Amino acid sequence: MVQFLVDTIWLVPCYALIGAISSVFWSPGIIRSTGPRPAGYINLLMTLLAFIHGLLTLQAIWNQPVQEISFTWLNAAGLNLTCPIEISPINIGAIVLVTGLNVLAQIYAIGYMEMDWGWARFYALLGLFEAGMCALALCNSLFFSYVILEILTLGTYLLVGLWFSQSLVVTGARDAFLTKRVGDLLLLMGVIALLPLAGTWDYSELAEWAKTANLDPKVAALLGLALIAGPMGKCAQFPLHLWLDEAMEGPIPSTILRNSVVVATGAWVLIKLQPVLALSPLVLSATVLIGAVTAVGASAIAIAQIDIKRALSYSVSAYMGLVFIAVGSGQDNAALLLVLTHAVAMALLVMSVGAIIWNNVTQDLTQLGGLWSRRPISGLAFIVGTLGLIAFPPLGSFWALVELADGLWATQPWLVGLVVIVNALTAFSLTRVFGLIFGGKPNKMTVRSPEAFWPITFPMIVLLAFALHLPLVLQSLSLLPTWATLNKDVALMLIWSSIFGSSISGVIYLGGMWQKPVQLPWKPLQDLFAYDFYTAKIYRLSIVFGVDLVSRIIDIVDRYLVDGLVNLVGFASIFGGESLKYSTSGRSQSYALTILLGIVVMGMLLSWPFLSHLSLVFANT
Repeated sequence: MVQFLVDTIWLVPCYALIGAISSVFWSPGIIRSTGPRPAGYINLLMTLLAFIHGLLTLQAIWNQPVQEISFTWLNAAGLNLTCPIEISPINIGAIVLVTGLNVLAQIYAIGYMEMDWGWARFYALLGLFEAGMCALALCNSLFFSYVILEILTLGTYLLVGLWFSQSLVVTGARDAFLTKRVGDLLLLMGVIALLPLAGTWDYSELAEWAKTANLDPKVAALLGLALIAGPMGKCAQFPLHLWLDEAMEGPIPSTILRNSVVVATGAWVLIKLQPVLALSPLVLSATVLIGAVTAVGASAIAIAQIDIKRALSYSVSAYMGLVFIAVGSGQDNAALLLVLTHAVAMALLVMSVGAIIWNNVTQDLTQLGGLWSRRPISGLAFIVGTLGLIAFPPLGSFWALVELADGLWATQPWLVGLVVIVNALTAFSLTRVFGLIFGGKPNKMTVRSPEAFWPITFPMIVLLAFALHLPLVLQSLSLLPTWATLNKDVALMLIWSSIFGSSISGVIYLGGMWQKPVQLPWKPLQDLFAYDFYTAKIYRLSIVFGVDLVSRIIDIVDRYLVDGLVNLVGFASIFGGESLKYSTSGRSQSYALTILLGIVVMGMLLSWPFLSHLSLVFANT
């Protein structure tokens, strides 16, 4: 039975697809008598089945050698596209994480979207997300990983645009889709260029090839930069980070998955490609630089946001920036641990603020406050999520951040200072959000705000308990770094940065010394953070303006040159036809005369050189 579960682990993505396909029958046009709710229950059942299958398989293969199953997708004209499936504890653990969070998100959606008639479409898209992420976790091929990432991009577009009757939702879905397409296009170039160089797309074979590969430095640099472009878009890294903020227009239950595990799909591919990226020191430096700029910039921007979703979305970008730093510095284990701990803590934070938004009908932080006495479960969940995301021992992210900083201490100590700053800014930002929501006195929007009912509260409590026990789970799986081997000075710096950031923010936003809303002394700096370093305006003045200008020039050329030439030929044909109709009399002698005159004129033109030469001869004589 155990081996059967291992051999059929590839069915896990199929469970979600079955649930997604079955949702079609409960669309408004087919089954109307029951409403769309059965579609949600079927998807929840299939996701629970996938979670159980993955959990039993994880227990069976723990500490076992890696197994591989392959399926031939296309074999024609010398092209063999085989999809290899890698069965390892890390891959199955990723599946358990994805399916477990999706189970909680779907239960959460039962309460959050209780009166929404888009159930069938929403749960079908959640199933598509789950199937894509589980397939990505199992897939051991860069080509098929790219295909799956494209499917997830489409799923993001459809899920963000679920409430398509709202203009902001349509704009957000469009911008998110187009922004991610920029990175995907460059990634596709890298995927295609890699095959003739390495002869394979298999991650394991690519790692072996990279050990002995001797590429031209320019080729290796261009290849690596193309390969990191896709993960940059997926992980919302600068300058492709604005899509995550736009995607906040989607429903909160989908945001639980998007902010926790969907953004990590790019990090997953990036970690798999680390041996190939290491072929070029320039690429590794670029990866670190991109992560550093995003981590510091996004952390600073999050402090100035008054929208709950925007504040959390920039924290996600900042944390993914730390993952980029980990990959660029060759710390794959730290990167995986960061992804895991971030997923649990961020999902808990989104659940907490989603419960606030659900019955307060606002996500403006300036309209909230005084909810600690009314929403203790949501408040406790937010506290645990915050402590789980910063370096607060003994919760999960403490170990991930300490392992990252410990690895950087000997090689790039300046990056340790950057990690400490990002951790302090994150602690400040999340404590600020907590103070504005739960601290102070109640506002008009929070006077009547009871705790949400059980479908929203239950998954929050379950995830809260798991976040508290995550270090014990990691220790039992031998995934925690050994305390004796870690740098104690680095650990203390991270702990003090958490205390410093939280304390300063607590004094400002939980005390009564500062009048709310708090403004920075220098307004231009406040606006710089609040408006995302004016990134959107820079886009409009550069890329959008350039594309618009080129489009207008092409439109003018097409309208007046191409169309004008075609219209000229058409008018000439019409004019010639109109002219000829007056010379058409039906008399054969007239036609014969016309032909004769034409032959004479043609003959004169052809014999003109001879006649001119003959006139010169006569003149000389």
